[in-house]
Amino acid sequence: MIAAAVAAAILAWRRESLLPPRQIIGPMLVIAATVGIGFGLLSAIALRQLDSVHVAVIAGLIPAATAGMAAWRGGERPSRGYWAALALGLAAVIAFAVIEGGGRLRTADLLILVAIAVAGCGYAEGGMLARDFDGWRVICWGVIVALPVSLPVTVVAVAQAPLTHVGAAAVLGLGWVGVVSMCLGFFAWYQGMARGGVATIGKLQLAQPALTLCWSALLLGEHVSVLSGAAAAVVIAAAAIGRNAKVGRPATAQHARAASGHVNDQVSAVM
Repeated sequence: MIAAAVAAAILAWRRESLLPPRQIIGPMLVIAATVGIGFGLLSAIALRQLDSVHVAVIAGLIPAATAGMAAWRGGERPSRGYWAALALGLAAVIAFAVIEGGGRLRTADLLILVAIAVAGCGYAEGGMLARDFDGWRVICWGVIVALPVSLPVTVVAVAQAPLTHVGAAAVLGLGWVGVVSMCLGFFAWYQGMARGGVATIGKLQLAQPALTLCWSALLLGEHVSVLSGAAAAVVIAAAAIGRNAKVGRPATAQHARAASGHVNDQVSAVM
C-alpha cells in the first residue's frame, strides 16, 4: 500500500494514467501477483521464523530463477550446463536449510523457495515489459494493480493486530521496504534489464547474497557462521555458472523472413 501511494503520486505528477493499457493487463497482473504481492508476502512470513542471513543464502538462487523464467518466456533453450548449475545451487540450498533446521526442511524454507520462483517470474516479466513502457511505469502500475488484494489484506491485518509500541527502527524499516524496495528500486532494476537484457543485467544479482550477509551483520547484529558463508559461496558460484551457460534461441518466423530477405538481396545484387 505504501508503494502504491508513492506510485500513484509519481504517475499523477507525470500526468500518466494510473492504470496500464488494456493490451498489457495480462502481464501486469503477473507482475502484481509476483512482485507486488507474492514475493513480499511469502518472504515476510518466512522471516518470522528465519533470520535474514539464512534467507540470504537461499535467495542466492534468484538470478538462476530469473534466467529460467526469461528463457521460458522468450522461448529460449537453456543448455545442460545451465540446468546442472541450477541443480547444484538448489542442492546446496536444500542441504544448508536441512542442516540449519536440525535435519529437516522447515515450512519457512519451502516458503522462501516458492518466493524465489515467484520473484524470478516477476523480474523476467517486468524486464521484458519495460522495453516498451519504461521500468518506472511498469512497477508503478504493478503495485497499483495489486491494490485490490493488498488493501483488504492490510486492513484485516491491522484490525487483528493494532500497531502498538512501534519503534523508530521498525518505522524506518517499513518505510524503506515500502518506498525503495517495492517501488523506487525497481525504476533502475527494470530499466536496466530492458536496456541490457534480462539475462545480462540479472547477473548483478549474484552480489545480493554477499551484500545481504554484510548488512545483516552490520544493521541487525546477526552472526554469519562459516556454514552460511560456505553455502552462500556455493550458491553464488552455481548461479554464476548457470548465468554464463549457453542458451539457444529458436528461429522465429520474423528471423526467418529477415534471413530470406537478406539472401534475396544478395542474389539480386549478384544478378
